[in-house]
Amino acid sequence: MTHTSVRAVRAALLVALALLACAAPARAGAGHHPGPDSRLLLTVGRGETGVEDATVLWCDPPEGRHRRAADACAELEAADGRISAIPAKDAICPMIYAPVTAHASGSWRGRPVDYTETFPNTCTLNARTGAVFALTPA
Repeated sequence: MTHTSVRAVRAALLVALALLACAAPARAGAGHHPGPDSRLLLTVGRGETGVEDATVLWCDPPEGRHRRAADACAELEAADGRISAIPAKDAICPMIYAPVTAHASGSWRGRPVDYTETFPNTCTLNARTGAVFALTPA
């Protein structure tokens, strides 16, 4: 995938997130807490470019298509929305270099979030970010 097409995919995903944000007032009476929104567009791709998996995570209350929304929201809550502050889990990961890039954009309690990091493999990604980027079935 070329650099230009990666930008196009990210732009399309950000437009999708914006459209979801516009739908938020209609959802306000459906049990959402008042106050700043916490929603993230999460993507994981092989290598340093490209998007293979993407989903939107809503917190307060946890929902969306994220398969572990409650766990991801709890970890983000404990880290005050800072993905890099999520404590690393003890894991024995293989020393196989198969890089994956994780990206999160959106807002946490009204503060903007823009996180991107490339990990040496999926095991390291999961150990370092917990449930947040657990987008595909185990």
